[in-house]
Amino acid sequence: MAEKLAPEKRHSFVHNGNTVFEWDQTLDEVNMYIKRPMEVRPQQFHCVIRSNHLTFGIKGSPPFLDHDLAHPVKTDCSFWTIEDDIMHITLQKRDKGQMWASPLMGDGQLDPYAADIEQKRLMLQRFQEEVSC
Repeated sequence: MAEKLAPEKRHSFVHNGNTVFEWDQTLDEVNMYIKRPMEVRPQQFHCVIRSNHLTFGIKGSPPFLDHDLAHPVKTDCSFWTIEDDIMHITLQKRDKGQMWASPLMGDGQLDPYAADIEQKRLMLQRFQEEVSC
């Protein structure tokens, strides 16, 4: 059942022709994906997840991302990992089921059509969860 609830595709935030990050969401969480530069070792990354703010970058350098989150998260359940050279940041939604138009305030917002599709997909997920219980 979990496979049916997973997002079908990731959204991309592109700036000046470069993908800054990709992201998707479920009822419970928002996942951000950032490609790791090959010259940077995993131990060099620094990530701080606060209830309303995300800071991410390389230790000793200005942050790559230093933004307010679009909605509050549960910090004790949010975390980051590196999988297959992709930095994966998992943000646990404080308000389950809330549709996020972007993980970050003001950056990478979904257009109205994509936001409507995302809202309907999350409503279907909620329905499927309720029916399976």
